[in-house]
Amino acid sequence: MKKILVTGGCGYIGAHTIVDLIENGFEPICVDNNSRSTPVLLEGIEKITGKKVKNYKVDLCSFDETHAVFQENSNIEGIIHFAAYKVVGESVHEPLLYFENNLLSLINILKCVKEFQVPYFIFSSSCTVYGNPDEIPVTESTPPKPAESPYGYTKQMGEQIVSETTKTIFAQSILLRYFNPVGAHPSAFIGEMPLGKPENLVPAITQTAIGKLPQMKVYGNDYPTRDGSCVRDYIHVCDIAHAHTLALQYLIDHKNKSRCEVFNLGTGNGVTVLEAIKAFEKVSEVKLNYVIGPRRQGDVVAVYADNKLAREKLGWNIQYSLEDMMSTAWKWELKLKEDETMHNNPNFQMN
Repeated sequence: MKKILVTGGCGYIGAHTIVDLIENGFEPICVDNNSRSTPVLLEGIEKITGKKVKNYKVDLCSFDETHAVFQENSNIEGIIHFAAYKVVGESVHEPLLYFENNLLSLINILKCVKEFQVPYFIFSSSCTVYGNPDEIPVTESTPPKPAESPYGYTKQMGEQIVSETTKTIFAQSILLRYFNPVGAHPSAFIGEMPLGKPENLVPAITQTAIGKLPQMKVYGNDYPTRDGSCVRDYIHVCDIAHAHTLALQYLIDHKNKSRCEVFNLGTGNGVTVLEAIKAFEKVSEVKLNYVIGPRRQGDVVAVYADNKLAREKLGWNIQYSLEDMMSTAWKWELKLKEDETMHNNPNFQMN
């Protein structure tokens, strides 16, 4: 079993990827300082897989702490690097926080990749690298436009750092550009757990539907789109997770033609915010209380993927529909409420 280090493994995509790695015969270990995540998802991983995953509560911005993990695990054969701050709006107001955290942690990890000669490196990138593209769908060769936020710039810079570094060291790398991961594991043992008020659309929808939030806001209905709201490419988190396992296996099998390759991870379908809300209302049978607000700084108008490369080279296939995304997210939200109710009232039983 190949040992794979997953940074940010207590986070949303990281936790689902750990499950997928275990199910495909890998041995993941986790690094997560839990500043923006919760170790609760590790318990969910154990319930799904029967495996207890070790987490090193380490700040990757500290080189010494990061280095110590590699000293203890000298047989790491691959790294999937998720750990980063990711709130677009916050990055607009706190750019230095994002540049320091997202880039310094990456640099420290790559220093260890070089020193310990870790052969395979997967970088968690984002469709934000495309900025406001001139044409959609975007392909991997679509020229990047200026990013719309400091978060987007950290992904553009991160890609460049990985690409330039892997030209000069033992490792080979893949940059995975996610579009908008949503949904939860079908078991409802793991899902998205935003700390504080959710910034992403689907947890805002589910928290409003269940009553945690009194109302949700749609940021803008005056964009040049079919209903005036932003267009995004929503992709189920389990489909995203499986792409990481496939990307790792692709490198292990020496199928890559260059030392650093790039893949889009999206469904290829553009869905407006209002269409996503309608899809949720349909599967949950809950009418959502939302209002239209002004545009939000940092948001691009429309972006969705051409995913042909990932399908052809990685053998990646989309397994989950938009309705699946919404129903699994809702099932996860209901499970969180059930757990909270049981914690507050041990005698409570769901019908």
